Amino acid sequence: MIPQRPAAQAPPPARQRGLSLEVVRPLALGALSTAVVFGALAWWVTTSPQWSRIQEQFFSTDAMRAAFPRVLQGFWLNLRIFVVAQVVILVLALLVAVARSLTGPVAAPLRLGAVVFVDLLRGVPSLLLILLFGFGIPALQLPGLSRSSLFWGAVGLILSYSAYTAEVYRSGMDAVHDGQRAAAKALGLSQWQSLRFAIIPQAVRNVTPALLNGAVSLQKDVVLLSVIGVREAVREAQIYTSATFNYSSYVVAAILFLLASVPLARFTDWYARRDQQRRLQSTF
Repeated sequence: MIPQRPAAQAPPPARQRGLSLEVVRPLALGALSTAVVFGALAWWVTTSPQWSRIQEQFFSTDAMRAAFPRVLQGFWLNLRIFVVAQVVILVLALLVAVARSLTGPVAAPLRLGAVVFVDLLRGVPSLLLILLFGFGIPALQLPGLSRSSLFWGAVGLILSYSAYTAEVYRSGMDAVHDGQRAAAKALGLSQWQSLRFAIIPQAVRNVTPALLNGAVSLQKDVVLLSVIGVREAVREAQIYTSATFNYSSYVVAAILFLLASVPLARFTDWYARRDQQRRLQSTF
């Protein structure tokens, strides 16, 4: 019995072969150009006459290992301040934005207060607010109020970010079509009910990418509290450097911040792309 030859496998369609090349070629070129650029940059830096000294001062593994526990402990404080401050900012800024969007003569004091709040706190640098609140209010020694510089410094940071975030919310409310307000009014909803059930949900959905970007910025700006003596990650790194005259602890702090901010930034990019696709689908 003569064995049958296996059937010859059909070649892949020409379109599929072309598609593979179209996918592989840009990836290969991108990887090659990236390796060339960063390789040249690394060669340029490491051939510097001072590189060995810089490597010892900034990238000493022994110093990094010694500074890591205290810098990590300070970074844990950074994360706790960030989470609490972000929650308070989102709530306070929404209340300010709602107060500014109210209409009618009865709501005039609320609108005026919201405008003054935004103008004052947005016009003063965040660092200056932290210094004024962190050093000024505890020095008053008012009865019933906290005398912690950490608490009042965080309050200054929260107020500064709330002013910016309130304007982000307000832009989202302005982006809601006027027909939505008219429809809510036609259904017999009050002004507050229109905001609660029609305007605010759409406004929050419109500005969510901007709010996430603000969260990324806040996560890094928590280090501003170090100017009033709060022993967060950068302050701990500074204390270690002052004692050893080695700057590797700053590199440890930078790595910890990157580990926290890069995933949040990539999530923000992913959400922004998804939101853009959703808007295009709703348009067509």
